[in-house]
Amino acid sequence: MIPRLSYLINVLRNFERNIFQSFGYPPRELALAYIHQKELPQQQTKFNLKDLIGDGILLAVPKFRRTIEKRWKRKYGSPEYGLKILLPKTNIAVCNECGHHHERGRLCGNCYKRTEIETKEIQAKIEEKLGNNKPIENDVIVLYDGENLPDEPKEFWQGKRIIEMKKERPQWFSKNLLQKTTQQPSESKDVKPTDLA
Repeated sequence: MIPRLSYLINVLRNFERNIFQSFGYPPRELALAYIHQKELPQQQTKFNLKDLIGDGILLAVPKFRRTIEKRWKRKYGSPEYGLKILLPKTNIAVCNECGHHHERGRLCGNCYKRTEIETKEIQAKIEEKLGNNKPIENDVIVLYDGENLPDEPKEFWQGKRIIEMKKERPQWFSKNLLQKTTQQPSESKDVKPTDLA
């Protein structure tokens, strides 16, 4: 009785396999599935970095907030980070020309501004006389009110341009600043060492 029952069960299993295989029973192996759809016209969407990256990449950001003690140490200093104490400046000097204070070894800010304003006025006069597009290839001599041309031979005046300023020369603006050096250019090829002292 048992052998017949097992035989009957095997017959039913074979019958079941044959029926399902004829009706497209899914195979036991892995297979790729593809569904063909009609392609719709793609709408242009804006490029979004979040869509590209998603939640998969973490940026290099701090994981914990710095404590208030560490922030204050970085800002104001401590023995571990190095002290950042406000120290008084001892290199302040008084300008001999205008009386304003400035650091030693630096130009006086007030005198520099005066010189800058005067230079811009001279440049504006030069542009007004020569035009914007013409290059200044020759030397320019600036004359203020009450000044005369120096007595020089004709060769000195060849190619020079004279600009007249309709105001008095400032006291601090010396004529010597506009003169070229009196030292003749050297023709020696020897290299002199610097910073010997």
